[in-house]
Amino acid sequence: MSNVNSFMLYTKQATACFFTWTCRSDLTAPDAPIIFYGTTCFTMLMFFRVATAWPDLVQHVAKTEELYPNYDNKLTRTCQITCAVVLLLALSEHILSLLSAFAGAIMCFPNKSVYEGFARHFYPWVFNCLPYSPLLGMITQFLHFQSTFIWNFSDLFVICMSYYLTSRLDHVNKKLAAAQGKYLPEIFWKSTREEYCRATQLVRKVDEVISGIVFVSFANNLFFICLQLFNTLEDGIKGNGDCNSRSKKTTPLSGYEAATYFLFSLVYLISRSVAVSLIASQVNTASMVPAPILYDVPSPVYCVEVQRFLDQVNGDKVALSGLQFFSVTRGLLLTVAGTIVTYELVMFQFNSPTADTDTTTLIPPNISTTATP
Repeated sequence: MSNVNSFMLYTKQATACFFTWTCRSDLTAPDAPIIFYGTTCFTMLMFFRVATAWPDLVQHVAKTEELYPNYDNKLTRTCQITCAVVLLLALSEHILSLLSAFAGAIMCFPNKSVYEGFARHFYPWVFNCLPYSPLLGMITQFLHFQSTFIWNFSDLFVICMSYYLTSRLDHVNKKLAAAQGKYLPEIFWKSTREEYCRATQLVRKVDEVISGIVFVSFANNLFFICLQLFNTLEDGIKGNGDCNSRSKKTTPLSGYEAATYFLFSLVYLISRSVAVSLIASQVNTASMVPAPILYDVPSPVYCVEVQRFLDQVNGDKVALSGLQFFSVTRGLLLTVAGTIVTYELVMFQFNSPTADTDTTTLIPPNISTTATP
């Protein structure tokens, strides 16, 4: 019976914690756990969807590579360097967040152990509802680390896939650039058009598989950029923590750990989001490169294949998309920037102090409010 009672007690506490977490009104808090962990779960579902379709996608890629081999020696190195840079910056951000949390624990929980204070300060949505235990703290910290990795990996996955698709299209573009202005037979334009068609089909096939990850990547980045910019513009970057304590001087950065982490996180988030947008939009940009070259084909060798090639380039929109809600082009970056500015202005308008509308207008006693005959 004691085990049953303990289980029921923990079940009630977990339920209360869930409702406290999901029904909290302060969604503009810097952590925003409901959004962060919710999008992490959605990203995991999208990656599971990718995993189920991955064997068919690999077979399609293998057939394309067999017909039109792509000898891009820089592709592997570019992906490796990008992965190293992004993961290193993500690790630095995570370390700064832990440093900020430990500094906050020292200031807010001076009478508790360092790790208990860290867990209570960094995961209040858990330990305000459930009793503290080192095991629960380590499990929560592990889940937080996994969520942070998934968040960064989704952007990195989109970047690497965009690198490959752009490389496939650039292979055709280099072939066309070498033939610009030359008198070449119709068979050349036919084979080049078929290779371009294979590359665009590959883009569409990949987009069918990873469009969910593209969607959650852009949505997640947009939300957290708006959130952090709003908190920065409204409250500023504060060096002091939430708790007042004389132990600030004992922290590594003398109480400025939170400000350092927040500034680094904001710059890193904006830079990573811009990089994802620009690199993914290169797929669409590379698909439009053949058009000017085809316009320069000399009249004596202009044929039906050139016209078909030109119609295909101008008629088809080749780009990655977010579940077909939007296409990733260069113009999308300006659209997102405009959305962020609009959001900030609306939030400032709602949060600005308004004048009291219940004040009554005082009428001087020597002025009558009724018409006299």
